[in-house]
Amino acid sequence: MSATTTDVSRTPEFFITPGYGAKHLALLHYSQAVRVGDRVEISGQGGWDDDTNFPEALEDEIVRAFDNVERTLAEAGATWRDVIAVDSYHVPSAADSIGEDHNRVMVDQFRRRMGERAPIWTQIGVAALGAPGMRVEIRVTAVVGHDG
Repeated sequence: MSATTTDVSRTPEFFITPGYGAKHLALLHYSQAVRVGDRVEISGQGGWDDDTNFPEALEDEIVRAFDNVERTLAEAGATWRDVIAVDSYHVPSAADSIGEDHNRVMVDQFRRRMGERAPIWTQIGVAALGAPGMRVEIRVTAVVGHDG
């Protein structure tokens, strides 16, 4: 390829998740996902509904965050089966760790959505997240079409 030719596969394409995505774009000026070639990066997804409300139960919030990751990946042409890396942010429920209640649900969702495949995963405990009452946020990287 010559230096003057643009590689279309390297041009970033941004995506907005239907529902809450348009609201977040208008209020906070960010996109939910970007795809460059076969690589998809998504912004952190919380366990919110389309009106940015959170369920009372932590387990429901984590499951909804996984659902929102799935919705956002789909907009960019990816699925949980394409995910190679997960970063999760947690407001801890234990004094000395993120808490078993977080881990149990996270691992259960990994197994349900990705089967035997196990991406790399970093858990990060934080004092607060972007919205009041938010206890978990999940950000992933996916490579579409790999044989993993």
